[in-house]
Amino acid sequence: MDDRFDLGARIRQLRGRLLSQRELADKAEVSVDLIRKLEQGRRHTASIASLHRIARALDVDVSDLLRKATPLPSGDPESGIVAMRRALTNVDALLGETVGNGEPVHVDEARRAVTYAWGTYWSGKFDQLASVLPQAIVRTRAMQYAAPVVERAEAADLLAQLYQLAGCTLVHLGQPDLAWVALRSALSTAEQGNDQLRMAALGGSLSWLLLTQGRYGESRDLAVRSAGVIEPVGAAPLPQLSVWGSLLLTAATAAGRDRRDADAAELLDVARDTADRVGGDRNDYETAFGVSQVVMQTVDVQVVTERFGDALTTARQMCHDAALPLAARSRHLADVAYAQTRLGHNDRAIDTLLAMEAGAPDWMRHQTLPRQTIAELLVRERPSRLRELATRVGAVTR
Repeated sequence: MDDRFDLGARIRQLRGRLLSQRELADKAEVSVDLIRKLEQGRRHTASIASLHRIARALDVDVSDLLRKATPLPSGDPESGIVAMRRALTNVDALLGETVGNGEPVHVDEARRAVTYAWGTYWSGKFDQLASVLPQAIVRTRAMQYAAPVVERAEAADLLAQLYQLAGCTLVHLGQPDLAWVALRSALSTAEQGNDQLRMAALGGSLSWLLLTQGRYGESRDLAVRSAGVIEPVGAAPLPQLSVWGSLLLTAATAAGRDRRDADAAELLDVARDTADRVGGDRNDYETAFGVSQVVMQTVDVQVVTERFGDALTTARQMCHDAALPLAARSRHLADVAYAQTRLGHNDRAIDTLLAMEAGAPDWMRHQTLPRQTIAELLVRERPSRLRELATRVGAVTR
């Protein structure tokens, strides 16, 4: 197995001689049996909440624990993570420049670029997205500086979306600190557009970033606060209901990971009622919400609280033709495969993983949970179709 994804070896390396297995378990508030089995290779994964607690006890980010950071080698100096970092940390203002060295894009072209970038993101093609975002950010920022008064609000909104896309992409690429820079830039830029729903949606993206870092209480509080600003009263428009409901789901997910089961259940109930008001699945402000999304997030909460049987029962409520973005559907299948694996339904788990790969091979290469699920399955059995899948997604090198 490729040692980049040997979780037990990574824990043992980070623990070193500073902590015993017992001391690490006590600091992380997990069982010493879990630490022992992970390090001995008898388990190859753990619950998301446990992984975050172990990472915190080792004083690393969970992406460091999982070695999730993904380089994007390319012959083009204007693409990849380094180029995104340069675009996000420009020093034009410090140098007394107002437009920078990017040629302004026309507003129509900026709209097309943002639409294309969102489609690429929801398809899980993060490598491709990292190749187009740096220049799109530079040129759209130049457009914002040069825009006439009547176009400044839209220019700010388009630039905010590109920053948001950069932040969300960087989370998947294992770059949480740079993602924070991008999302904070998105928020400050969106303030110039004065669109409350855009601001709330960005609050959801920041909450999700905090969630991926194991900062569950802050994630939940930020999502609830962002939802409170746009809480619908009376006959609210559907986009408002959609963004509000999505924030409730983010808060519920954070509460579940924070072991606040009653809070998570209450938030899910309100989100479910809101989805019934909305009717079908929607995507407003690039925020998916509806009955399908509620099912998906309910499964996620049940998985992270290790109620795997309940998770599979809930998953059966998902419509086969649900209007979920490809990345969201794939994330749902990752939860289902993990629950199937933990319940010993090995063949079903492999089928689910193969279905996920068939639908979103690019997305799957950047995800930790499917690789860890594959690793756990390989310990139990090694059918050729599982070995071949493991090789394709980088879970093993042979």
